[in-house]
Amino acid sequence: MADVRTVKLSDWGRMQIPGTLFCFAHRGYRERATENTLEAIQHALEFDVDGIEIDIWNIGGQLLVKHDRRLGRLIAGSELITDLCPETLREMLLPCGGRVPTLREVLEVVDNHAQLNIELKGPNCAALVAAELESYVRDNGASFEQYLLSSFDHRQLYESLQLLPEVRRGVLIDGIPLDLAACAEPLKAYSLHLSLDFADAEMIADGKRRGLKSYVFTVNSTEDLHLMSAIGADGVFTDEPKLVMNYNASKTAEVLMQQHLQPPEEMEGEPPAQVTTPAVSSQSGSV
Repeated sequence: MADVRTVKLSDWGRMQIPGTLFCFAHRGYRERATENTLEAIQHALEFDVDGIEIDIWNIGGQLLVKHDRRLGRLIAGSELITDLCPETLREMLLPCGGRVPTLREVLEVVDNHAQLNIELKGPNCAALVAAELESYVRDNGASFEQYLLSSFDHRQLYESLQLLPEVRRGVLIDGIPLDLAACAEPLKAYSLHLSLDFADAEMIADGKRRGLKSYVFTVNSTEDLHLMSAIGADGVFTDEPKLVMNYNASKTAEVLMQQHLQPPEEMEGEPPAQVTTPAVSSQSGSV
C-alpha cells in the first residue's frame, strides 16, 4: 500500500486507466458522517479515493470548513455565518456530533493520503488560504502539487495565482460560456470544474485543447458516470465515493481482461518475425 500511495502522490496528473474517473469525495463521505467534517473525510479516505473536496469560509479571520452561507440546514438558526464569531460557530454541534473544522485540521487529517480540493466559498479567503498552505507545506514537508484551489469567484482564483502560483487552480463554471473554456487562460488554471447539468462534450474538448483537466460535479449515478466518461471528463465530484471506486474497479478489470486476451502489438521498428512466437499465436487464437 505504501508504494502505491507514493506513486499516486508523485504525479497528480498521472495516466489513468481508460474509462476510469478521478474520484473526489464531495465534502467527504456525506452519507457516513455530516458533510465537511473530519469524520466524513476520514470515511472517504477509507475507500482510497483520489481526492477530497471541502468548502472554506473566512470567519473572523479564521478559515472554517462549511458549505452554507447561513445556518439552518445543519445547525439551528438563520444567521449569516460571516456575522458569527469563529469561536461561536466552532462551539455548535453538527448532526453527527462533530464540530465545524478548521482548514488546518483538514490538512492534518488528509495528510498525504489524497489530493485536497479547497473551494473558496466566501469572500476574502485567498490570502488566508495561501498563507495556511505555505505554512503547512513548510512545516510538514508536504507538496503544493497535492492541493487544488477552486471557486466560482474567479477574482479570488486570480488573487491566488498572484499569491501562491505553485498551487493549482480549478475554475468552477455553472453553465456554458460563449467562449467555452477561455476564462481559464488568464487564471493559468489546471482544471475546469463543470456542473453535471451543463456538462458538455464541446466544453470539455475545448478545455483539453487548452491543456485543462475537466471534473464534473456532482455525479451520483452509474449512468452518469458512463456518460461523463463517454464525453471525455477526467473525473467527478461525488457524494457516493464507493459507487465511483467500484465503477473504476470494474473499468480497470475490463481493460486488464482485454489486454490479457489481446495479442501483443508488434514492437515499433522490429520485424514481425521477432514478435511472432508460439505464445502470441496461442493468444491470437483465443480472441
